[in-house]
Amino acid sequence: MDHRDRKNIAQGKEVLIVLKADQRTGKLTRGVVKDILTNSPNHPHGIKVRLTDGKVGRVQKIVS
Repeated sequence: MDHRDRKNIAQGKEVLIVLKADQRTGKLTRGVVKDILTNSPNHPHGIKVRLTDGKVGRVQKIVS
């Protein structure tokens, strides 16, 4: 599934995101989607989400 399409991401899915602070290193953070913050149907850098632990970043990979 393409992580750049909003339709592929839903609340409760497990994803790997890159936090704003980690964009240079590319370090990924694993978590479960709480809210989808990007309104457009797709985004070239990944859909921005908020995880259940409150962290915000762009989806790089959909785990489940």
